[in-house]
Amino acid sequence: MNLSVLTESARVAPPLDSRKRFLRMTERTAIGYARAWPVLLTGLLEPFLYLLSIGIGVGALVGDVSYAGRSVPYETFVASGMLATAAMNGAVFDTTFNFFIRLKYAKLYDAVLATPLEPRDVALGEVTWALLRGAFYSAAFLVTMVAFGLVESWWAIAALPATVLIGAAFAAVGLAASTYMRSFLDFDFVNLAITPMFLFSGTFFPLSEYPDAIAAVVRWTPLYQGVALCRALTTGEVHPGLLGHAAYLLVMVLVGVVIASRRIDGLLRS
Repeated sequence: MNLSVLTESARVAPPLDSRKRFLRMTERTAIGYARAWPVLLTGLLEPFLYLLSIGIGVGALVGDVSYAGRSVPYETFVASGMLATAAMNGAVFDTTFNFFIRLKYAKLYDAVLATPLEPRDVALGEVTWALLRGAFYSAAFLVTMVAFGLVESWWAIAALPATVLIGAAFAAVGLAASTYMRSFLDFDFVNLAITPMFLFSGTFFPLSEYPDAIAAVVRWTPLYQGVALCRALTTGEVHPGLLGHAAYLLVMVLVGVVIASRRIDGLLRS
């Protein structure tokens, strides 16, 4: 009798596909946020307020700026940078602060590893949720750009998958970095990295306005790759060099997931 019950249970609940197990981790986080949906909506406000204050407010004083050999309205220039920033912020804060709490205090992942899920599934699941959150913010912001007339090309449709890649890149690196955090004090290093990138990655000013030495450094920063992608797609200035920016972000995804998986495995099994 017991054997027949076990057989029936196995038929009703087959083993999880190893290629899709990480989605259970994503599903768990999504269900948690469904009960606190106002928290998600707060992430829509910051880039929108920056667009209104700096893009449109300051833009009325600045006028046009030079981009790709032509003049572009300042608000259009800033909006594309804020689009990339929205993807970054939506992803990186979920895989730093929130992940740290679940790892160190809630002990969520200790329970997760008691299931068929593995450290790699935890890393992929958290990165997937973070990039989905970043994509949600970016999609809402892109709709706002269209409503304000800040999109100049149908190539802007491709900006949405570009923001997904941006979110995945920062989520993976953020997750990996969080495994090295010892306390909340260490998160000052997150702000130390995010704030300069936000201000100096070509978000608000063309690289031509920077000294050559600083511009050379900015070109290699992670957020600049996303800003360059989004700006080119929303203004229609598409060129083969965009593949280099995409490859940079893809490498961030791969390296971040590998490091995070190994670190989570070491932390939870030690």
